Formats: sequence, C-alpha cells, structure tokens
Amino acid sequence: MMQTPMMQSWSGWKRFADGELDDSIDAPAGPGVYEVRHTVSGRVLAFGHSNHVAKTIGDLRFGDEAGWFAGIFARRLPVSRVCDLEYRTCATQTHADAKTAAQRLLGLRRSAWRRRIEVGLAMRH
Repeated sequence: MMQTPMMQSWSGWKRFADGELDDSIDAPAGPGVYEVRHTVSGRVLAFGHSNHVAKTIGDLRFGDEAGWFAGIFARRLPVSRVCDLEYRTCATQTHADAKTAAQRLLGLRRSAWRRRIEVGLAMRH
C-alpha cells in the first residue's frame, strides 16, 4: 500500500522585515514547502520545495537588493520593496515528501485555474 507523505499544515503568513533577510526568516531548518507572495496583489513570486526551507527563503533576492554579480548566482525576483512581501512554509519529514507535496499543490492550483477558465468561458456563451 502506498503511503501519503507526512506534511504539516501551512504556517501563517509572515512578513519579511525591512532589514537583513537572513536575520528575519522564521521557517523550518529542515525539509518543506515554501511560498512567497506580494502582500497587496497576492501575486506568488516564489514557490517550491527545499531540504532547508529557512536557508532557501533567506537566499532569495528581490529586485535591486542583489547586485548584478550576485544576480548571476542568486534567483532575483521583481519586487520594489522586500517589506511588501510575505511568506509561509509547510514542514515535511523528508525532502522527498516536500517534493511530492509541492507537486501535488501545483497540480491542485492548475486544476483550480482550469476550472475557473472553463466556468468563465461557459458564462460567455
């Protein structure tokens, strides 16, 4: 019998501090799933799984925060101010569980968007 991955529930949304990112991350030091979004628009800027969620979130660079050279090595995301962002996390027991959970969540999101589009198209006719 196939076992479902053990996944805790999502944490509450937490805002990034204005200061240094590494000092302000309250996330698991182990495997899990993370999501970063813009607080006003709700636009998701980063989503994924990691073996060390706190480090992965801390390594994200937003807008002009990272210089050009650092941008070669770090993923830069288009945002005017880091304090306009919030993140949430979900701890898992293993990195494999985190990967499975992230894939499942992406599948659920795609299905929800597909249904929204289908309903919108059906309402036009």
